[in-house]
Amino acid sequence: MTMPRFATDIITFYHPDFWQLASADAVREWALAHPELFWARVMDALADAGVTGIELTFAPGDIDSALRAFGSARVFRGELAARGLSVVSAFIAGSDAPDWRHGDNLEAIVADAERRAAFLAEAGGELLVAGLPMRTTYGTRPPFFVDAAYMTRMADIAHVVGEAVARYGVKLAFHTESHSTLWYERDIDLFMALTDPRYVWLCPDSCHIALGGGDPVAAARRHAPRIALAHWKDAVRPIDVHLTVDDTIYAQQQPYMTELGNGIVDWPGWAAAMSRTPGAGTVLIELDEAADPVAALRAGTAVARAAWGANA
Repeated sequence: MTMPRFATDIITFYHPDFWQLASADAVREWALAHPELFWARVMDALADAGVTGIELTFAPGDIDSALRAFGSARVFRGELAARGLSVVSAFIAGSDAPDWRHGDNLEAIVADAERRAAFLAEAGGELLVAGLPMRTTYGTRPPFFVDAAYMTRMADIAHVVGEAVARYGVKLAFHTESHSTLWYERDIDLFMALTDPRYVWLCPDSCHIALGGGDPVAAARRHAPRIALAHWKDAVRPIDVHLTVDDTIYAQQQPYMTELGNGIVDWPGWAAAMSRTPGAGTVLIELDEAADPVAALRAGTAVARAAWGANA
C-alpha cells in the first residue's frame, strides 16, 4: 500500500505562541496587515515538518489572505510549488459565507461556492469542503429538529452547489463537525442517503464523529466510496454533556480534543478504512492551533505513518 502525501489545515498555525503574540486576535490582526510574511512562515514550517499539502480555512489562512499576499491563485500555486507544497482543499468558512439554514438565499450560496471553486481550480486544488448548519442548544424553544424534511432541504442545496462547482473540476465534500447537523452517525447516514454520489462527497472527521459518541471507523467503512478526503484528528472522549451552541462552541469543544495517538480513535482501523476510499492519496492531519506546529505535525504524521504501514 503506497504511503499517501500528508497535509494539514492552516488552522494548525493559529496559536499565538508560534507567532510570539499575545492572543489569537493579535495573530489575525498581524496576519491581515502582513499577509506575505504570514504565508512565508507557514510555508517554511510546512516544509520543515515534511507536510506537503494544505487546506485553506477561515482567516487568516483563507482564500482572501492568499489573494492579498500573492495577487492571484496562479501565483500562489507557483509559490507553493517552489517549496514542494500544494493546495489540497478549501473550507467554506468565514463571516461572509452565506447561511444554508433556510435555503432562501440559494443564488448567493452558489455564487460564493463558485468563487471559491474558481480559485481552487486555478490554485491546483480539487476539493471544496463544506459543513451543514449548527444545531441549537438542547432545550432551546422552539426546538430545532434535524429531521427528514430538514435534511432533504440541505440535500437539495448540496445538489445545486455540487453541480455548480463540478463545472470547475472541483468536488464538494461535507465535513462532520461537532454540534452541527452532520455530527452523529445517523446524520451522516441520512444525508448520504439523500444525496447523489456523483455530486456530493464526504469529508469525515475522526475526532468529531467520536465526540458525538459514534464509531469513526464504522462510519468510514459504510461510506468509503464517497470519501474524497478525511480529517485525521483524535478525541479524548465523547462529549457527554449539553454544551451551549453559540460563538464559543469551538472553544468549549477543545478540552475533548487531543493530538493523534493520545485519544480514543482506532488509528489502524481508520487507516484501513481510508485506504479503500477515493481520498486514499492524502492524509490530512488536523491540529487546532498548535503552539509548536512543526513538532506536532511530525508527531501526528508519525502516528499516521505507523497506522498506514500496519495495513500494508
